[in-house]
Amino acid sequence: MHQSIRLVQVDYIPDVLDPGNLYVAEEFGAAVHLCACGCAAKIRTPLGPTDWSLEITPEGPSLFPSVGNWQQACQSHYWIYRGRIVVAPRWSREEIAQGRQAEEARHRRYFEQSGADQKGFNRFWQWLLRKFRRQ
Repeated sequence: MHQSIRLVQVDYIPDVLDPGNLYVAEEFGAAVHLCACGCAAKIRTPLGPTDWSLEITPEGPSLFPSVGNWQQACQSHYWIYRGRIVVAPRWSREEIAQGRQAEEARHRRYFEQSGADQKGFNRFWQWLLRKFRRQ
């Protein structure tokens, strides 16, 4: 399955999203789209050095790494690459757990190396994770 997705740069993420659009509010480091499986879930991908990166190409937007909607019932997994949705293999529960551990380790390494206020950031990061996992 290959669907297209186009970049829509916005100041604020709209309340109602249109399928096939990747809304990006760069000032807030946020990218949002509707789940590629069609379940209509709003998928939020924060942009930043420890999260997703956005590449804008003439063919369309790319997000790295892949999008894994583990909190959603559909648990879809796909890439947004050069304006296309490319379905990726489903992950097992073990792979999801390993992916989350790797993500947390990547965050820790980044902030340890950057010399950022680790304690304050950790509190904020834990709050943010709890907020997104509930949605």
